[in-house]
Amino acid sequence: MDFMYILMTPFTWLLMFFYQFFNSYGVALILFTLLVKIILFPFSLKAKKSMIQTNMLSGQMRKLQKQYANNQAKYNEELQKLYAREGVNPTSGCLWSFLPMFILIPLFAILREPLKYMMGVVGSEAEQMLQAIAVTLNWDTVAVEAGWIAPKVVTEAIAEAAKKEIPYITAYASTRYNQMFLTSLITPENLEAVKAAVAAVGAPAKALFVLNTEFLGINLFQQPTLKFWVNGFGWDSIGLFLLPILSVVLSALFMMVTNKTNAINNPDAVNMNWGMTAVMSLMYLYFGFSMPAAISVYFMANSVLGMGQEFITAKMLKKDYEEAREKQRLRELEEKEEEKRLRREKAEAKALAAEEARKNKGKKQPKDADDDRIPPEVREASRVGIRQYARGRAYDPARYGEVTPYDEKAIESFFIAPEPKEKKKKGKKTDDQPDTKD
Repeated sequence: MDFMYILMTPFTWLLMFFYQFFNSYGVALILFTLLVKIILFPFSLKAKKSMIQTNMLSGQMRKLQKQYANNQAKYNEELQKLYAREGVNPTSGCLWSFLPMFILIPLFAILREPLKYMMGVVGSEAEQMLQAIAVTLNWDTVAVEAGWIAPKVVTEAIAEAAKKEIPYITAYASTRYNQMFLTSLITPENLEAVKAAVAAVGAPAKALFVLNTEFLGINLFQQPTLKFWVNGFGWDSIGLFLLPILSVVLSALFMMVTNKTNAINNPDAVNMNWGMTAVMSLMYLYFGFSMPAAISVYFMANSVLGMGQEFITAKMLKKDYEEAREKQRLRELEEKEEEKRLRREKAEAKALAAEEARKNKGKKQPKDADDDRIPPEVREASRVGIRQYARGRAYDPARYGEVTPYDEKAIESFFIAPEPKEKKKKGKKTDDQPDTKD
């Protein structure tokens, strides 16, 4: 047994339950999406609440960021302490947002292979069953006329089948969306012929049935095309063309509602979400015209139900949103007051500096205390080489223009006290004094 088939069984059972109840593939798809939304609603609610709690700490997070701007490791450490102290898990909101992807992937597999998952065409004889159904429904001709496969593919497939002596020579292959196209060809008129062809290859045919893929006059197993006028101007072709466009419009509205809700507690995320809205809209448009219409119906249902979920969430978390809004208001007020205070302090410092400059204008600047200990004649004579804090500096005669040369004897005469001279005594004759009496 195929492991993928076993994994998809719960989703297949759920989709089949709604289909058998309403006999409409489109209605079954919408109800399937609704049930998935209901199951995931508690997780979505928890994610919203976690996001609100995280955003309420944005003020403290900014303070930590400023405080540890040059130390990223310390900032991360203090941030984790803040989360632990407040009981907030910032990753929980992101974690639950990936859950819808785990629903979309299996749903897309079921949509792509309805014969396998919804009718049980599996096992060793699955390929033979599909070939028998394709031959009975004249797949080679119909698929080429519908543009599902190219004539070259048919020729190559027939040649390859002839080499291997395959009894059912056909270009059918269970790839991409061929099972969806093939299933759409099974009608109440040819159902018995299809069962007989399947039974002829020794495979069970009881599970085969006509799958009603019509929804609002549109075949959901057909692929929309930009050249809708090729198949005429009937509602089936125009409606098929409009489905991807409508899915983009609804997804954009859903994103707008989500942005409005998120703006209550995180204004910084709005610009980012608008960019995401544009990207998702382009993705939905691409998927809508490259896949069968059933996927567009799923996107439309998901967007409409998502908007309803946002309104319900807003009602249930009204108190949390109001608290977040109030904290945001106080935070913005505090930031404005802090900004005003900084501007005021800066202006006051500037004014004080200007006032000091005005008072000191025209006043003689005070001398250095060390200048008073050096006599003027020494200070003038020793402009180069013996300044108090520049002794030992290389002599540069051109440094101050024409200066007095360095006079070592003059400097020594200043610093070395002269020897005291002997005083002459009045009335006493010295040896050096000549005798005047004769």
